[in-house]
Amino acid sequence: MSEMESAGAKKIRVLVANRPRLMRELMLEAIASDPDVEIAGEIEQEADLPRAVEQARPDVVIIALGDSDERPSICDELLLRYPALRVVAIAADRDTAFYYWAAPEIHAARLENSEGNVLLALRNRAGQARRQR
Repeated sequence: MSEMESAGAKKIRVLVANRPRLMRELMLEAIASDPDVEIAGEIEQEADLPRAVEQARPDVVIIALGDSDERPSICDELLLRYPALRVVAIAADRDTAFYYWAAPEIHAARLENSEGNVLLALRNRAGQARRQR
């Protein structure tokens, strides 16, 4: 039994919006079997993300990180509109991931790009994930 289940907490609702499709499928496979995670949905196009977040009401959105390590502009839009939302941005082509949250301004934590660290970030433990390097 997981920590969350034993504490009676609700599952973490995750919306996966990674591109390309293979990355999205791999991410879904990696997190779907975790007992603390509920897949709230998946989308292909970043343009559909605001509407998908409005409809699915996820706790966390997983998106693709662009060619640079700059915060994707969609993060600002989502976190300003949904301050309780958390965003994990993952680079498919390099060992880089970021965890973003708003409190009230937007913050970021760099993560090692691994399944374990993504799951820690989903559980709102980005600090632990960063220290595991």
